[in-house]
Amino acid sequence: MRLPVMPPVSPMLAKAAKELPAQGAVLYEPKWDGFRCMVFRDGDEVELGSRNERPLTRYFPEVVAAVSQWLPRRCVVDGEVVIAGAAGLDFGALQNRIHPADSRVQLLARQTPASFVAFDLLALGDDDLRSVPFGQRREHLEQVLAAACPPVHLTPATSERATALDWFRRFEGAGLDGVVAKPLDLSYREGERVMFKVKHERTADVVVAGYRWHKSGGVVGSLLLGLYEAGGRLQHLGVASAFTEARRRQLVDELAPYVVEPASAADHPWGDWASAEAQSKQRLPGATSRWNAGKDLSFVLLRPERVAEVAYNQLEGQRLRHPARLVRWRPDRDPRSCTYEQLDIAVPAELAGVFRA
Repeated sequence: MRLPVMPPVSPMLAKAAKELPAQGAVLYEPKWDGFRCMVFRDGDEVELGSRNERPLTRYFPEVVAAVSQWLPRRCVVDGEVVIAGAAGLDFGALQNRIHPADSRVQLLARQTPASFVAFDLLALGDDDLRSVPFGQRREHLEQVLAAACPPVHLTPATSERATALDWFRRFEGAGLDGVVAKPLDLSYREGERVMFKVKHERTADVVVAGYRWHKSGGVVGSLLLGLYEAGGRLQHLGVASAFTEARRRQLVDELAPYVVEPASAADHPWGDWASAEAQSKQRLPGATSRWNAGKDLSFVLLRPERVAEVAYNQLEGQRLRHPARLVRWRPDRDPRSCTYEQLDIAVPAELAGVFRA
């Protein structure tokens, strides 16, 4: 493979904003909830690279075939690999596609085929377009994908802020994360947060039933959150993370009185997290990482007595799609009152409506 832009490439990123930038020299796009994917095509050679510069090629053979059909013979395109389910984007199905067995990969490619949504063009033919303003790169991308058909899509885009806000409200039920704003004069700046994103955010009161140590050791890395189901089982909801170093140290002391000793672990709702049978019934926090089988996901059990208010942006089934943010402790709340009924769930929408936009 010989392209003007060679792998790996660290994708350009967006920084969080509380509201969309004013209408003007920006283009607004839906924020897709999938795997960020850089497509490198040189004739019959195709490589798919992830946001973390890991190869995705072997996991999505149907995407390789599709981009081989619809993308220019020599190009580098930035986009997202997604799977559309009955109720919108299905990130869980996407995660299941990362499997070591080729036979399983081929089976899932038929059962849960993925699509590629293109939103930037870094190279075309022998031309490196990274220094070209985004507005022009978008025009080039529209031209080269004018005849493309599913499962290859060009992301919708608008210069109208009112339209973008309408997308923000309407398309959440289809599984979209929010809206991204891209300055039209922006060159492609690898690994930098130079775009803007506005994501949905809500709050919920949850039970803190464990924590993981930070990789640096000796301080809290993330809190393990739970909510009670109608049947009374404490379901693992997700994690809260992104603490300052000082806050990580404070949490060790704050949570120390609630630590469950190993001898009493059997009495904890998640005490059997390592059991294969338990893992098959619910997603407990000790499950093996799909991306890194050697990653330590063990955790410290806490008596499920502390309630915290957390901010979150998206629920996928019974789990948070992204880590939550700790807002405050809620000593006034009874842990048993922390149920799924309090959550604001987006009404499902037709994913096709996103493309029709």
